[in-house]
Amino acid sequence: IFIFFFPIEQGASQTATMASGGPPPGMGQVMVLNSKTQRTHGRQAQIGNISAARAVADIIRSTLGPRSMLKMLLDPMGGIVITNDGNCILREVDVSHPTAKSMIELSRAQDEEVGDGTTSVIILAGEMLINAEPFVRANVHPTVIVRGYNYALQEALSICEKLALNVDVHDTDRMRALVQSCIGTKFSSRWNDIMIDMALKAVLTVAREMPTPSSLPGGGIDIYSQKTEVDIKRYAKVEKIPGGEISDCSVLSGVMFNKDVTHSKMRRRIENPRILLLDTPLEYKKGESQTNVEITDEEDWNTLLKMEEEYVENMCMEIIAFKPDIVITEKGVSDLAQHYFAKANITAFRRLRKTDNNRVARATGATIVSRTDEIRESDIGTGCGLFEMRKIGEEYFAFFEECKDPKACTIILRGGSKDVLNEIERNLTDAMQVVRNVVFDTRLLPGGGATEMAVSVGLRKAGLKLEGVQQGPFLAVGEAMEVIPRTLSQNCGVSVIRTVTQLRAKHAAAYEESEKVDGEGAFPKCNWGIDGTTGKLVDMEQFGIWEPFSVKIQTIKTAVESACMILRIDDIVSGSKKKGY
Repeated sequence: IFIFFFPIEQGASQTATMASGGPPPGMGQVMVLNSKTQRTHGRQAQIGNISAARAVADIIRSTLGPRSMLKMLLDPMGGIVITNDGNCILREVDVSHPTAKSMIELSRAQDEEVGDGTTSVIILAGEMLINAEPFVRANVHPTVIVRGYNYALQEALSICEKLALNVDVHDTDRMRALVQSCIGTKFSSRWNDIMIDMALKAVLTVAREMPTPSSLPGGGIDIYSQKTEVDIKRYAKVEKIPGGEISDCSVLSGVMFNKDVTHSKMRRRIENPRILLLDTPLEYKKGESQTNVEITDEEDWNTLLKMEEEYVENMCMEIIAFKPDIVITEKGVSDLAQHYFAKANITAFRRLRKTDNNRVARATGATIVSRTDEIRESDIGTGCGLFEMRKIGEEYFAFFEECKDPKACTIILRGGSKDVLNEIERNLTDAMQVVRNVVFDTRLLPGGGATEMAVSVGLRKAGLKLEGVQQGPFLAVGEAMEVIPRTLSQNCGVSVIRTVTQLRAKHAAAYEESEKVDGEGAFPKCNWGIDGTTGKLVDMEQFGIWEPFSVKIQTIKTAVESACMILRIDDIVSGSKKKGY
């Protein structure tokens, strides 16, 4: 038997080894990423993202609806926050998972955009992702899921359009019912009537028409070119004063600020005052940098002092010439100026904040003047009916009340402790945002989970006409929508399955009824939802719980779009940075 040995070239053996997937001989494994870097990719990353979203949604699930629980959080400084505002809770929670961080970002965006629905948006987005999990596990490509979700989003928005109802901003009863649906779920719901009236009054005070240049021929103003401006942040100031009762809260038809008069002899109550606002110091100008003056003659020193006094006196005389009753400046007022003002029976305030000064200007019709020699009669505000100094607790406050058509206001909140006041302020801000949204867009949708259930049933009907792989994700959005009525009934403590099934049956029956009457493709207006307090099914039309169209639309859009974005992540690389960078 002959055995032959054939020498193999080195290159060929190398090729053989590389073809089998191993590294070439003499070379170790190639590391592209840093060894400390953690990397998850593919299905594992997607499922990790879904469980992170579920965890975030579970944190705030119990804070939805009128029977919601409060959360108590310790912030890093050792202070405590007690709240059930979704955005506030998530802002304080410290998370490390990147997907959870982006979920928390959602509620912040929702808060800045429309001011309400921060809890709903997180719960909905979490549910959208949870419903996508079976598809991910079944190896459906994320792009297919996302396409199905986007179809469903368009369909959901068109269902909301059909459900919407127009409202008049000045219809007080309807507006009260609307704000009720927003703050009925909050801590301050015991004092709802006061809160609702305060929110309505504050927003309608601050709202003003801004005529925008119209493109009509002849330069006429088109009715649609009137744009309403509602700047709550700048012109509706909330003053929190501990002490007293929550029933003592009020909205002033004017403004107030925490300052006392500069001189004890000045008047503390003036009716129909003339108000002058300045942002210039009423004292001798100091040099920008350090100034040295060398004097050879003793008389020159007296001359210098006299010049300073004359400068201040001159400024005061320019002001006194216009006979104002109150002078308010953002800068300092020297002792000499105070003396002249007290002699002329003028009340003066100094070092007022710029923001407060702007509010006083809006409320009284005054203009803020930068130089005393440029004051005109038109700059003086005469819109205030009563000025009075009052002592609340230990502090003195200046009240400017009974203003004619004020476009700025101050909201006074009283309450037992700081925590209570902070929570009430958050609730009131939410309520004011809701009214603001309705001033911008006057359409409403039924609350209490009615809109979500209508969208869910509508998507289920529309999904039956779809074919192919997209039908699954499309129907999943419909199922995810049911999370809102489900959570509402869960927080009431009633039987979840029974309640949601009955509600679904109501909406499905309305669909069938309308198809019989109006034929195929008809859309019923079914406003049945869940009473968040008792857990019973009620018609929202009679029950009077409505929500702003813009809030609902924003919630659904944000939830679906963020779910789509998170589903498309298939690689998460997290590594530690090198020290010294």
